[in-house]
Formats: sequence, C-alpha cells, structure tokens
Amino acid sequence: MLIYAFLAGLFLTNSLPHLVKGITGQSHMTPFKRVSPAWLNIIWSFINIYLGLLFLQLSGGHFGDLSKLNSFAWSFLIGALFIAWADARMFSNPKAGFPWFKD
Repeated sequence: MLIYAFLAGLFLTNSLPHLVKGITGQSHMTPFKRVSPAWLNIIWSFINIYLGLLFLQLSGGHFGDLSKLNSFAWSFLIGALFIAWADARMFSNPKAGFPWFKD
C-alpha cells in the first residue's frame, strides 16, 4: 500500500502548478501539448487531483496520517518530493517536452 501513498503524493503535488497556471490564465505544458492553454491545465490539474485522491483512498491512509511521520507519510512525502524535483528540473529547461511532442 505504500506505493499508493507515493502515487497520491506524486499526483496531488503535480496538480498544483497546473492549477495555478490555469486559474491565472497562463499557458503551461501538459502531456497533451507543449504549450497548453489555461483551460487544459485546469482539466489536467483536476485529473491529477482525482487520481491523487483515488490513490490516497487505496493506500488506506488519510491526510491526518501525514503528521505521524509513519511509513505512509514518508511514502507520500517522497512521492511529492520526487515530482516536485522532476517538474522543477523539466520546466526550468526552455526546450522541455515529452518524447511524443513533435518540434
């Protein structure tokens, strides 16, 4: 069940930049397009939120468990850190893109 906690942290954290860019009307890269409009970022954010909450439920953990720093909390936090680091690395590159994007 710890993999579910990891995935919950990953998807919930990944929803944040897409939600912020979307609600501020800015474009941002999604898996669908290198320069995705704000509305697509909102949709992608809510897909991430849904998946994150689904994995949180499957893990058997709750947000309240994060304060206990048990194995659930560490798995969640490592997932969040992993995607935050990967996003920061990817989005700091002006030519960032997924392999399926055509230039």
